[in-house]
Amino acid sequence: MEPDKRANSLWIDIKESIAGTEQDFTEGKIGRAILLLSIPMVLEMFMESIFAVVDIFFVSKLGADAVATVGITESLITLVYAIAIGLAMGTTAVVSRRVGEKDMDGAGRSAFQAIIVGFVASLPISLIGIFFAPELLSMMGAEANIVQNLYGYTTIMIGSNMVIMMLFVINAVFRGAGDAAISMRVLWLANGINMILDPLLIFGIWIFPELGVTGAAVATSIGRGVGVLFQVYLLLKGNTRIRLLKEHLSLQWQVMKKLIRISLGGIGQFIIATSSWIGLVRIMAEFGSVTVAGYTIAIRILVFSILPSWGMSNAAATLVGQNLGAKKPERAEKSTWMAAIVNMVFLGIVGIIFYTFSEYLVRIFTADPEIIAIGAKCLRIISYGYLAYAFGMVIIQAFNGAGDTTTPTIINFFCFWLLEIPLAYYLALELGWKEDGVFYSIVIAETVLGIIGFVLFRKGKWKQIKV
Repeated sequence: MEPDKRANSLWIDIKESIAGTEQDFTEGKIGRAILLLSIPMVLEMFMESIFAVVDIFFVSKLGADAVATVGITESLITLVYAIAIGLAMGTTAVVSRRVGEKDMDGAGRSAFQAIIVGFVASLPISLIGIFFAPELLSMMGAEANIVQNLYGYTTIMIGSNMVIMMLFVINAVFRGAGDAAISMRVLWLANGINMILDPLLIFGIWIFPELGVTGAAVATSIGRGVGVLFQVYLLLKGNTRIRLLKEHLSLQWQVMKKLIRISLGGIGQFIIATSSWIGLVRIMAEFGSVTVAGYTIAIRILVFSILPSWGMSNAAATLVGQNLGAKKPERAEKSTWMAAIVNMVFLGIVGIIFYTFSEYLVRIFTADPEIIAIGAKCLRIISYGYLAYAFGMVIIQAFNGAGDTTTPTIINFFCFWLLEIPLAYYLALELGWKEDGVFYSIVIAETVLGIIGFVLFRKGKWKQIKV
């Protein structure tokens, strides 16, 4: 194909991916399928990350206590994210398998079970947030002013955790069905409302009351709530691949049990990964606040850089689930290898940029030369492992898409808890490598994860998983 025609074809595919596509992902070119799925998934991930950024931008103008309230509450909500992400993994695996089998009734029934499980899981968390927010803040070591006067933010954020749960679960339904563009548009809507309401409710602009930091929680919850209402409308009335019909709205305990079983592995993966980062920060704290600050900035740059990679990884999960459902395990495997190669090329380029321009990137966030030196060194060292990291991300999500969430959980447990944290401690404190030891432990753990993932994926036991 001539260069002009190839570029024109690519542009058409990009527009189709954002607008929504009718593509059958069990047929046609795998590369095109990855492109059509990954672009809206990348934008969806970007939109989800914007919630916290927007809130902090406005709340930071209220002072340190307000920012601390947001930070402490976000750490408490980690459990909600763990459950929501785990349930989303299970939902994508089950729904994509039914769609691949062309069993749209089964997909609809599975979607309803996932929604019910998410709803029930959110209820006790809501009650704890509504009635015990000050106690939770006190338990986390918050100062008296936060516990006594700013707990409204925590009450609303945890009390309304149902909208977080539903956003993740229902978007996982759409992704599993292949409607990634809908998940993206839902978060566009939710974020747009949050951006508008945040300054109005925090500072009391126009006819709105001045709620301070609590206003940020109200704005975020309203934005997410409207997003959920839009999701429900699309499920019931929209022109989507998957629809909830009256006959789907019944409890099916076997499907529900299967969803919970698969989701528990996803929850475990998130908790293991999150707690390992906490462990690394604890080790870094031995070398002072400057070291921790440099590490924190570097990790935030890293997290932002891998958003496109998460989109490609989620695309691989959907393709694996649908193609296994269509009895095309070879196509599922080929989709994974192709997504992994694309991801390695992308993160390989990012790694080169990080190694070359690390100091300039860190300088965007701070002018302190000591912090810049630590953050730049962190980016340079971690960039060594970006190829392995890119590969491992896709392989882990491919296992999840197949409904095998147990294998990635075991891999994560070994690589992060049994290898990364003890190795970081040994290299940093016992051998005296200090922060360099922590950085190298991350590279080694991610490389081992990629190798183990490669070996187990090649064995192919994931192809026999019943979902």
